[in-house]
Amino acid sequence: AARILVVVLCKHEFDARYQKPEDKLYIAQLYFPLIGQILDEMPVFYNLNAAEKREVLIVILQIVRNLDDASAVKAWQQSIARTRLFFKLLEECLVHFEHRKPADGMLIGSSSRNPVGDAPTSPKYSDKLSPAINNYLSEASRQEVRIWRTACTNYFINCLIALLQPQGTPENGYLWQRVNSQLSSPSQPYSLREALAQAQSSRIGASAQALRESLHPILRQKLELWEENLSAAVSLQVLEISEKFSAMAASHSIATDYGKLDCLSSIIMSFFSRNQPLVFWKAFLPVFNNVFDLHGATLMARENDRFLKQVAFHLLRLAVFRNDNIRKRAVIGLQILVRVGLLAFLRLMSVGMLLLFNLTSIISSFLQSSFYFMQTARLRVMLTITLSELMSDMQVTQMKSDGTLEESGEARRLRKSLEEMADEVKSSGLLKECGLPEDALLGTPENFKENRWSWSDVKSLSGSLLLALDASLEHALLVSLKYMSDTYLHLLVKRAWILSAAFGGMGTAGVEDGAGSVMSMDRYAAAESFYKLAMAFAPVPDLHIMWLLHLCDAHQEMQSWAEAAQCAVAVAGVVMQALVARNDGVWSKDHVTALRKICPMVSSEITSEASAAEVEGYGASKLTVDSAVKYLQLANKLFSQAELYHFCASILELVIPVYKSRRAYGQLAKCHTLLTNIYESILEQESSPIPFTDATYYRVGFYGERFGKLDRKEYVYREPRDVRLGDIMEKLSHIYESRMDGNHTLHIIPDSRQVKAEELQPGVCYLQITAVDPVMEDEDLGSRRERIFSLSTGTVRARVFDRFLFDTPFTKNGKTQGGLEDQWKRRTVLQTEGSFPALVNRLLVIKSESLEFSPVENAIGMIETRTAALRNELEEPRSSEGDQLPRLQSLQRILQGSVAVQVNSGVLSVCTAFLSGEPATRLRSQELQQLIAALLEFMAVCKRAIRVHFRLIGEEDQDFHTQLVNGFQSLTAELSHYIPAILSEL
Repeated sequence: AARILVVVLCKHEFDARYQKPEDKLYIAQLYFPLIGQILDEMPVFYNLNAAEKREVLIVILQIVRNLDDASAVKAWQQSIARTRLFFKLLEECLVHFEHRKPADGMLIGSSSRNPVGDAPTSPKYSDKLSPAINNYLSEASRQEVRIWRTACTNYFINCLIALLQPQGTPENGYLWQRVNSQLSSPSQPYSLREALAQAQSSRIGASAQALRESLHPILRQKLELWEENLSAAVSLQVLEISEKFSAMAASHSIATDYGKLDCLSSIIMSFFSRNQPLVFWKAFLPVFNNVFDLHGATLMARENDRFLKQVAFHLLRLAVFRNDNIRKRAVIGLQILVRVGLLAFLRLMSVGMLLLFNLTSIISSFLQSSFYFMQTARLRVMLTITLSELMSDMQVTQMKSDGTLEESGEARRLRKSLEEMADEVKSSGLLKECGLPEDALLGTPENFKENRWSWSDVKSLSGSLLLALDASLEHALLVSLKYMSDTYLHLLVKRAWILSAAFGGMGTAGVEDGAGSVMSMDRYAAAESFYKLAMAFAPVPDLHIMWLLHLCDAHQEMQSWAEAAQCAVAVAGVVMQALVARNDGVWSKDHVTALRKICPMVSSEITSEASAAEVEGYGASKLTVDSAVKYLQLANKLFSQAELYHFCASILELVIPVYKSRRAYGQLAKCHTLLTNIYESILEQESSPIPFTDATYYRVGFYGERFGKLDRKEYVYREPRDVRLGDIMEKLSHIYESRMDGNHTLHIIPDSRQVKAEELQPGVCYLQITAVDPVMEDEDLGSRRERIFSLSTGTVRARVFDRFLFDTPFTKNGKTQGGLEDQWKRRTVLQTEGSFPALVNRLLVIKSESLEFSPVENAIGMIETRTAALRNELEEPRSSEGDQLPRLQSLQRILQGSVAVQVNSGVLSVCTAFLSGEPATRLRSQELQQLIAALLEFMAVCKRAIRVHFRLIGEEDQDFHTQLVNGFQSLTAELSHYIPAILSEL
């Protein structure tokens, strides 16, 4: 029956008696009830084979093509179910007339490595023409009427493409001229139709590909062109029908689900998920813009999250296309999404001003449709999720001729698209090029006089996506082809991208295959790459947590316990913030603030978007109290291994409220037992005569083009406390020597002098490594004192450092060392991008300041340092016994270094350098007074310390005490030659 209808409709179309529009309309109305019968018997349609389905679909499209709007609306008014079935048939049209070709670029269901893809696809619709069509063509070819001879050239070419031209689409007219002009060439021995028929009859049983290859190359090219044009014509016809349906739905004159508009969303997704030629995308974008302009609030409601996510994915996919025309249209499509989200909100507000009497309804609609789009939070989440999924299909890197990796063409095109998305200057030109008015993005709905379009929101969104792309690229480039093949690299990166973030299955074992290779190369850069990925995907809690756990695993493999603990705290912070935001837990904002003191990375930004991430498997609903407790306990264990017990105490204080609310007394008992052990450990650290040091810190400067992005940058590295300067020099030399080529060498700068760019040799890469000291929060950086004892004073506090300093000796004559009277000192203070312990082992230096101390200031500082050390021992209580007695051993050590005869040269040399002869005349009166005051105070504190020492010692230390007294008297006598008043003072 379908084959007969194909023949009949073809005759109607080319019958000279029925060429007027009213005649064509009459025929369409006459056959229109047939579509209803097909809808009633859809199981019959689905049981047809592919060729038979195409014949039925061609009949439907031909009928609808000439139908008036009133008849279509009347049909769409019958029921929601029949309307859905009708659009199912339209989707079938897109499926069965899809045209694939190898040069399409990145296709759905296939990686860019294999453009054609391995997914099963429908066969070419021209590979085997149906018997009805062949019989008709044979019969029609014997007719003498020219119009029939034209139709006979090929049924699909000369009939269907002409029949399926949507009204008012100039591209299709061009397509028809393009096909007709080539196929009517008299130089061809026979037509394409005749060639296909002959090939089929002479090669019975041959495959479709074999039949295609048997054609003359020119005819084969014509066949490809015909298939592409027919596919475009079908898609454009379906697009025209969809646009009419959208306009009717806007007036609420048809029967459909107005809550979701699933007919429109489904057909739009069918457009995106099928390969379409450029002519289709040129016509699609204005329709896409119009549909979202009319129905944006509905299509972007939470009920359509799946649809919105798919649209975002396909727009990003198109943004990678090699065809620049398609790529630019994807850029405009992304801008339209942002604009529609804002307009949906504004239109709702506009309606609200007209319906003030129903305030409750307005507020409800406001919250349900576009509240989150006001800050573009949900759209940011959608695009972040889809970008993550797209990365699993993209080849982010490609191999250069020298065997190294570089950014791939796909990644460059995606970067260009994201940059153009936020380019306000180029936007109007892109809009015009894509067939849209230059003001299409201006958000000015009814009742609003001013433009509400915000480029800052678009730039923020674009920047967030670019950050994710850069992090992904950097992560992929870390693995050199010397250690890993490109295939394995792609599989490793792809595995990470598609990894599910289910908390129960993630655990703390993530990066095992391949991660070890990365860490052996540059563990600092590897940790940074995981960190950047975690930050780039922060809008989506699941992805954010996934990468944080990868980073935690990597730190544990490197035994960086403090950094691994910070990752666990960050994960717990994400969960806690989501729970606090929805009032679903035992914690409050104060608890989050307390957690932020441990890990400053925990911020409120993630909380604001957590609820927006409830999208098809990505959602805050999986963030539970139990998962937060799990990671707090992990952080407590890791901090304990790092011996940072003050952090452990703070973490357990956050766990206890959970067990209290549950009356879990057994768990509470364990927590308090742990707290007891923790406080005893803190007490032991404070009472130890040897100052506790949790880590060592080094400033590393990079100078040389071979370092890439690191060139001219400085970092502070946090290393275990047993790592010395020579150890880190050897470690970094091993890492970066492997990156040098034949034209570059690596050189270590052994001192901390200021590096001048003009003094650097070309072809040499320099590493400057300097030990630095962390700066306490309340420390006076302008003090002249030496910092030997600065970190040993006071109790053990939360060791969070973001400032570091180092002193560099120099002289005015260019030498590093000189006499006391010539020795200057430069104190350099570094400010890092964050604070240690951090989620990474190194932090970028963002600020550097220098102070210079003159020789006399250095001398005064040395004396003041010894005075402060003695005073500290006199005032420090013995914590283990709880009394006020100083610590005898420490006091003896410092006294011996201050007043013993054999070391008197330290203080005496200061007097010789600055208080004798000519040097004394060069000092300003203020400097002279400060130096004398410092010496007098030093001697007074020594005298007091000797008296205290006498009260503390037993008989076994009497001889040592006598030596101290004699040394003090000798030192006083020597100083009296320079400061006569010292005798009366002491």
